[in-house]
Amino acid sequence: MSNTGTLTEKAAVASGYRAGRTLPLRVELVRQLKRRRTLVMGGILAVLPFVLLIAFAIGGQPGRENGQVTLLDTATASGANFAAVNLFVSAGFLLVIPVALFCGDTVASEAGWSSLRYLLAAPVPRARLLWSKLVVALGLSLAAMILLPLVALAVGTAAYGWGPLQIPTGGSLDTTTAAQRLAIVVAYIFLSQLVTAGLAFWLSTKTDAPLGAVGGAVGLTIVGNVLDAVTALGHWRDFLPAHWQFAWADAVQPHLEWSGMIQGTAVSITYALVLFALAFRGFARKDIVS
Repeated sequence: MSNTGTLTEKAAVASGYRAGRTLPLRVELVRQLKRRRTLVMGGILAVLPFVLLIAFAIGGQPGRENGQVTLLDTATASGANFAAVNLFVSAGFLLVIPVALFCGDTVASEAGWSSLRYLLAAPVPRARLLWSKLVVALGLSLAAMILLPLVALAVGTAAYGWGPLQIPTGGSLDTTTAAQRLAIVVAYIFLSQLVTAGLAFWLSTKTDAPLGAVGGAVGLTIVGNVLDAVTALGHWRDFLPAHWQFAWADAVQPHLEWSGMIQGTAVSITYALVLFALAFRGFARKDIVS
C-alpha cells in the first residue's frame, strides 16, 4: 500500500469525515465542462449538421445507386430524416471519439498533471474518485450523443421542413413516432459505446498519458470493426460489439424490431462491466506516484 493510501485510511477516522461527501459529482462536472477538450468536442458535434447541410446544398440531393434507396438518400426529406442521417454517418466512428476522450482522459490527465495523489490525500477514497469520474464521463458522452441529433433536427427542420420520417424501404413514421424512434436510436448508440468507454476508462487507470488511453481505446475499437469485416469468422462475429453497432437501423423501420438491439446491448454491457471492474480493481492496488 502506498503512502497516499495510508493517509487516506488515517483521514477516514477523522471527526466529521464522510467519504460520500468527497469529490461531489457537481464539482467534477464543473471541472470537466470547463476543460478545452470538452468545449472543442461539443463544437465539432454542433458544427457537423451544418457541414452536411452545405454538402447537400452544393452537391444536390443524394442520389440512388443501383436503383436502391438508402437512409442517406432520404436526408433532405424532412428534419427527422436529416437527424437520422447525421446519426448514421457519425455512429461508426465520430461518436466513438467523445466517449474515448471523456472516459480515457479523466483519470490519466490527473496523473499527468501530478494532481492525482493530492486528490487522494484530500482525502478522496479511490473508489469514490473513480466513481465520480466515471459517472461524469459517461454523462458527458451521453450529452454529446444527444447534442448531435438535436442540432441536426433543428437545422434540418429549418432547411427541409418539419415532417414525418421517410423510411427508405417505403412508408413513413409520423413526427411523434419518429421522435420516439430517434430517442431509441440515441439510447442504443450510447449503450453500444459502453465497450469503448470501458476500454478507455481501464486504460486511463493504467497510464499517465491521456492520449495513450484515448488512442488505445479508439485503436481497439477500430480493430473490432476490422475483425467484424472478416466474414470467415462466421458466428464468432456475434461476440464482437462492432457486429451490432448498426442494429439501431431496426428502429427506423415501419415495425420496430428489438432482437438485434437486445443482443448488441447484452454484448456491450457484458464487456463494459468486466472492463469497469478491472479498472476499479487495478486502481485500488496501484501505487500513486504522480
